[in-house]
Amino acid sequence: MKAVVTGGAGFIGSTVVDRLIERGDDILVIDDLSSGSEGNLKDARNASTGSVELEILDVAEERTSAVVADFRPDVVFHLAAQINVTLSVEDPVNDARINVIGLLRVLEGARLGDARKVVFTSSGAIYGDVDESKLPLGEDTPRRPLSPYGVTKLTGAIYLEAYQAMYGLSGTTLALANVYGPRQDPHGEAGVVAIFARRLLADRTCVVYGSGEQTRDFVFVGDVADAFLRAGDYAGGGLFNIGTGLETSVNQLYGAMASLSESPKDPEREAERMGEILRSSLKSTLASEELGWAPLTSLEDGLGETLDWFATNAPTD
Repeated sequence: MKAVVTGGAGFIGSTVVDRLIERGDDILVIDDLSSGSEGNLKDARNASTGSVELEILDVAEERTSAVVADFRPDVVFHLAAQINVTLSVEDPVNDARINVIGLLRVLEGARLGDARKVVFTSSGAIYGDVDESKLPLGEDTPRRPLSPYGVTKLTGAIYLEAYQAMYGLSGTTLALANVYGPRQDPHGEAGVVAIFARRLLADRTCVVYGSGEQTRDFVFVGDVADAFLRAGDYAGGGLFNIGTGLETSVNQLYGAMASLSESPKDPEREAERMGEILRSSLKSTLASEELGWAPLTSLEDGLGETLDWFATNAPTD
């Protein structure tokens, strides 16, 4: 099979590329390397099955559509995005340029190249601030995003539905919980596991904001990559939550990682950050029923694998 992976040099995208290579696919990665790295593709490029090409390109550029179309992919996995919520508030125009215009360039390329499927990366941010009694959230939760980033991720899902209705281009959207694992960028709002890993391994003090009782749904990147492949093979469309349905507090996360890294240090405490959602988790029953997907990696195992990777591959400053 031939696949395009936008953002394929990034944290999640390169893990998807690894899985595609394992099954012998030929892959075109489109990435501007603003946050991804060619080093993330090293293992895939050295694999004995499949092939990986890299096109260094901003997905919002007009040329993107032709690059996708000329590759004639069977499936397009669209992961390239502006993912920082704060930056989306500070510069909503650039957020929309990358996340909306970039998606349209990719959709047009998929349409012109006769792709059969597009898989789009969305986020739990599409649901906004919700009644905590409804957790874990299902796909029937009203979608009321509270940031430009959340709006673009909801807009993308709607565009996929429109392209399916207009052109018969099958589109599946995956709304991801908090993804963690090897290769994660510690710079950014979603990188708490990577931040803790680097600091604990360097014997530096970590910071916990507020009470530390705020919760997130941490899902391992390897399980998320499996969801992408299953969505790519899925004949239907629709939106699926990809999470564990479990809540883990920041205090619990720190305690688990400190124990695994044998660090006796207590974290520093700083004031709660304004606008932070207190609790979050996503129910993935629909993904289980339709995609046959389930999160198989326990938090302890996933954190252990992540710490091992950072100890070997990443600077600890």
